[in-house]
Amino acid sequence: MMPLLLLSTLATAPAWSSLDDSRRASAITALHALPLPGRLVTATEGFLGTRYVLSPLGEGEGHDPDPMIRFDAVDCVTMVEQAMALSLAVDDSQLVPTLDRLRYSGTPSWNHRNHVMEAQWLPANLARGYVKDVTRQYGGAATRVVTKVLDDATWRTKSARGLALDEASQPRGTFSLEVVPAARVLEALAHAPAGLVVVVVRADKPSLVTRVSHVGVLVQGPKGPTLRHASRSYKKVVDEPLAHYLERNLDFASWTIEGLALFEPLEPPLPPLPGLAPSSAPSPDAG
Repeated sequence: MMPLLLLSTLATAPAWSSLDDSRRASAITALHALPLPGRLVTATEGFLGTRYVLSPLGEGEGHDPDPMIRFDAVDCVTMVEQAMALSLAVDDSQLVPTLDRLRYSGTPSWNHRNHVMEAQWLPANLARGYVKDVTRQYGGAATRVVTKVLDDATWRTKSARGLALDEASQPRGTFSLEVVPAARVLEALAHAPAGLVVVVVRADKPSLVTRVSHVGVLVQGPKGPTLRHASRSYKKVVDEPLAHYLERNLDFASWTIEGLALFEPLEPPLPPLPGLAPSSAPSPDAG
């Protein structure tokens, strides 16, 4: 049984922006008394009310000199990334290295950042064991597959040129996502567990480098499935009933929502000990 003091500590998550380094370290330790989905829910709770700022994180220098971690401002992706890092880091000293592993495909830099959700962020973190695709688990027979093609023509579009990626860092190919159609989402998620990462997938537009417009975390509220997300419309992190979010966004006929992709957060297997033969390393399914 969890100690009463710890239960009390976690009953209402502290605002991350209000904590100094010592209190944040203690809060991270307290998080690890919970199973991972509960950690993610609690970690995101600590961002509720945090102001929305587009692309608040960077590499601290170079093309994007924004700080590598901050708690006073988030956008939809950085709220999820930082909450995942808070949930996964074994202690405060591992917070930034864990965040780096979620955000980058190599040494932190603009060209190594996982910019494009379906072509970089999701494939990288699926391969590393940080998330598992559970879309079909909840969508069942309603689940459908959508694709995004990234080719030379895509990388000549205005949205792609705005990323200013070196050609070698531009993903190319056909990238697939399973989605639960928007009309079936509320039914599919009525009894889904809190703590799933929700990825909003819109109609394909060749002029855009991605079909993904938004990410958040599923919680269950008084009005059913609820999206906890950093909202540009509300200018802060909010809990919004999913039915209301879909109603607002399905009106955007020029870029309507096709469906949601769903991912369960995971703790990847521990890396092999130094000197351990590769064949003895844990398999991707370990743990």
